[in-house]
Amino acid sequence: MKKLLLATAILFSATAAFAQVGTAVKETGKATAETAKQGGQNVAAATTGEPKKTIHKVKAKAHKASAKKHGTAAKEAAGNIGK
Repeated sequence: MKKLLLATAILFSATAAFAQVGTAVKETGKATAETAKQGGQNVAAATTGEPKKTIHKVKAKAHKASAKKHGTAAKEAAGNIGK
């Protein structure tokens, strides 16, 4: 009975750690994707005329803010691994 209880506790803690790692990886991926989108909008802004240039700049700022949010969430999730 003690071995079963110990095995269950180990399995539970390993599952929880894996979930936290998964969250950190997912948020890091989202932050990277948003940063790439920001770069694309900056390039689009550099190559287009004035009316659309402003739109591209605003979209780039939105992607930057989203990337920062996901980056912060990834750091927080990484800090919680093993706790």
